Amino acid sequence: MSEIGRIKKPVEEEMAQFEAYFGRTMQSNIPLLKIILNYIFRRKGKQMRPLLVFLSAKLNGEIGEPTYVAATLIELLHTASLVHDDVVDDATERRGALSINALWNSKIAVLVGDYMLSKGLLVSIEKNRVEMLEIVSEAVKSMAEGELLQLQKSRKLNIKEDDYFRIISRKTAALISACTACGARSTTSNPDTIQIMKEFESVGIAFQIRDDILDYDGNGLTGKISGNDIKEKKITLPLIHALEKTSIVRKKNILKIIGNGKKSRSDIEEVISFVTEYGGIKYATLKMNQYRDKALAILDTYPESEVRSSLRDFVYYTVSRDK
Repeated sequence: MSEIGRIKKPVEEEMAQFEAYFGRTMQSNIPLLKIILNYIFRRKGKQMRPLLVFLSAKLNGEIGEPTYVAATLIELLHTASLVHDDVVDDATERRGALSINALWNSKIAVLVGDYMLSKGLLVSIEKNRVEMLEIVSEAVKSMAEGELLQLQKSRKLNIKEDDYFRIISRKTAALISACTACGARSTTSNPDTIQIMKEFESVGIAFQIRDDILDYDGNGLTGKISGNDIKEKKITLPLIHALEKTSIVRKKNILKIIGNGKKSRSDIEEVISFVTEYGGIKYATLKMNQYRDKALAILDTYPESEVRSSLRDFVYYTVSRDK
């Protein structure tokens, strides 16, 4: 059994039922939309975010239809954000397959993303889960703010460590927080419990830092292309730390490479070597583990159970995965 398979074990049955539940939601009478939704559904990833919803729900109570509604809201939001991100980034691939904007076009991709967001609104209203809609709407707002902040800072290549954490807190962490908060809200109305699960967003921050480390330390063995962030002019924590530790002259030289529209393989390798030399990977790993420990501390407030163990495994998987 894979690591994800072991993590899913306490909610394996519910996750299987969710697949059918979500499939029924992803239906339309519009022929083109039907084809695209089917394409998206067949290429779903590991469903880590719905998994977090179900584990968070079971940690705090008994899973019922509200949990399926919560997971559906999250999956619609997440999928819509990926479709929109591919348009923003002009990406032609997603999970090893052609993106929606590459197969059709950007206009269609934006409309499909909008459709999925509106579908989430309708599901929450139809099922009378306005409190979950509030949590998810806050996440959508936060993710948009984070994306705009990143675009603003990236243009000037002046992202500082504080900026970096503001960006990933609004993007990756906001969605993780929505997963765990909605999961908890589906089984309890206790505001303190819901707030505690919102703070589990620290695992989202750790997840993003790990993603950024892999771009500099993938060793060519992962599914992610080493140096991809450098090609896309993305300044992440390993590079930010290295830039803060070097001389003004070296900093200008590295930023010049980053700012170039076209970069050779030797340019990318120079930046990777620079980041390694100035302890960027080591520093980012240290910060990642601090956020990992914050997430584990939250779980330690719960009694021992199979679900708690799975969530602990989820946290460790987040910081040890190789893609």
